[in-house]
Amino acid sequence: MFEFSRRLAWVFGCALPVLETVRRFHQLGDLRVWPFWLDDFILGAALLSGALLTSRGRRENAKFLAAAWGIACGMAYGSFFATFQHLEAPDPGPLPTAWVATIKGVGSALAVVALIGALRSCANPPGEQLRLHPERLEEELDASDDA
Repeated sequence: MFEFSRRLAWVFGCALPVLETVRRFHQLGDLRVWPFWLDDFILGAALLSGALLTSRGRRENAKFLAAAWGIACGMAYGSFFATFQHLEAPDPGPLPTAWVATIKGVGSALAVVALIGALRSCANPPGEQLRLHPERLEEELDASDDA
């Protein structure tokens, strides 16, 4: 489940800024809509950072991936319900508002699953990191302990 979370972070991190730029391309000159546009770039950067920090099996950095998915879940919740409440209003992009709400709903559900996957990796048993990285044993031992 952790690998799903990590891989989905790469996909969402790359896709969200691109898709939002396509969706609001005609509004890029309007500074009033920039907050609705830039949030996907911030989220994309957070997800890509979390995916990068957990690459090569570095599960000890799963907290960063979990934080990025937490941001995604919070943003997706508000975005989905704001769109869902105004299905009759036209969407700024080329798709019908109902489709956009459906895409946001599926994305929200995937973000929750990915958050759970990242959090489960954070809950490793205490000795798990030493088993995976025995070279860290020296760091864990207290030099002042004579016992």
